[in-house]
Amino acid sequence: MGLRHRRKAKRTAEEHALWKFERQRRHNLQAEPGCFPVSLVLDHLKPDFNIGKIFRSAHAFGAHDIHLIGIEHFDPSPAVGSFKWVPAHFHENWQECVTHLQDQHYCLFALCPNASQHLSQTKLPQRSAFILGHEEFGVRGEILSDSNVTPLSIEQFGDVDSLNVSIAASIALYEYGKQHHLNIQKN
Repeated sequence: MGLRHRRKAKRTAEEHALWKFERQRRHNLQAEPGCFPVSLVLDHLKPDFNIGKIFRSAHAFGAHDIHLIGIEHFDPSPAVGSFKWVPAHFHENWQECVTHLQDQHYCLFALCPNASQHLSQTKLPQRSAFILGHEEFGVRGEILSDSNVTPLSIEQFGDVDSLNVSIAASIALYEYGKQHHLNIQKN
């Protein structure tokens, strides 16, 4: 396949992903909050497969909602339908997002690979929000310097510096569930 055809195919795939996002976004406007008061904040993540995977994990763990900062759209395919069921709140900036979360009385935790306080050793409040940063640059300094945000790390035992952002989100949701809700049986 020639370069011209690959560029055209890529544009078409991007256009298709945008069309799919817009279609599912209309369904998302009617999504009901999950059964547990835990939220995720996605700070300027790339609009590729990680966001969709995070929606899938949030749906699986009954997360209340997901806040997206500086993200206009993303490919919902990896969410396998979960984007339609987990409420999404799109924010232009941190201040807009944090105001919304504080009005809802959430305690804010930023997941950072080099934070000294570990997620597994932290008693998480009932209303917790986990902030996840850009795949390459992490959580922005503006957020980390906010006195209302507690940086947490996920303990690791290998030589890897950090985890994939969708994996980190799943671990945070699991730890929250372990502390608060895993003993609840499904209906």
